[in-house]
Amino acid sequence: MILYNDQFVSSEEAHVSINDRGYYFGDGVYEVFRIYNGVLFEKDAHMARLARSAQAVRINFPCSLAELEERLDRLVALNGINEGTLYMQLTRGEAKRAHPFPEDATPVLMGYCTEAVRPLIAMRDGITAVTLADIRWLRCDIKSLNLLPNVLAKQEALDLGSAEAILHRNGIVTECSASNIMIVKNGVLYTHPANNYILHGITREVILKLAETEGVKVKLQAFTVEDLYDADEVFICGTTVEITPVISIDNQPVGTKWDKLELNDSNDPTHTPISQPGMITRTLQNALSRYIGVDA
Repeated sequence: MILYNDQFVSSEEAHVSINDRGYYFGDGVYEVFRIYNGVLFEKDAHMARLARSAQAVRINFPCSLAELEERLDRLVALNGINEGTLYMQLTRGEAKRAHPFPEDATPVLMGYCTEAVRPLIAMRDGITAVTLADIRWLRCDIKSLNLLPNVLAKQEALDLGSAEAILHRNGIVTECSASNIMIVKNGVLYTHPANNYILHGITREVILKLAETEGVKVKLQAFTVEDLYDADEVFICGTTVEITPVISIDNQPVGTKWDKLELNDSNDPTHTPISQPGMITRTLQNALSRYIGVDA
């Protein structure tokens, strides 16, 4: 079942008008909720961020937030999802294509659920990443539908044989194409401050609180690409990736000092050394699993 405004309809009945401003302008906002044990994870925090995003782009909700929460809970129940995600978006509505806000458009709300298992292998073994220039707009704190720069970055990372793109603005690391990023150096956890250059991740906020509980010192401080290369540990975090270690960046293993010349002298010139996820990363993974209420 799909939520369409105040109705629950089948996928066959659901449709998007070609005049929807979300279709031709990306004029809308969205949220992705994680579902654990049939319950929306951190629902209040996601709803608050959705409300901030909608307010920032001046789109009104077609119902109260309390009514929307009830509809989302019912959507999960109707679909019988125990472990998965719920995607919902809010557009400015249907109107003749013109840049100014339409006076008579009614916002359109849509949501659907998808089964999704936790990425346990990636969380255990880690992923590789590449660094790319952050070419996005300057309001990344708004969770808008305009994700083309993110899509391009993600695809370039995949084309280069990596799972994620780590973005930077003039050498300052911001976040990734579809996740936030944190590094550990000398036992201290660093992540970019929550300003307009990054999305204020819900999982990111949970991790920062858990870090303090676990006795890990936290610094909300921007770091450079060079700091990234020099980090003891690196991990990405987000709704669907939870805490996933990064074990290699730009073909350089995280937390391991090595000389590229040694590779050329190796018996296997195609071999690239990799590192193992670090202790603080593992500690935070276990803490997050306990917080969620699932097995580590």
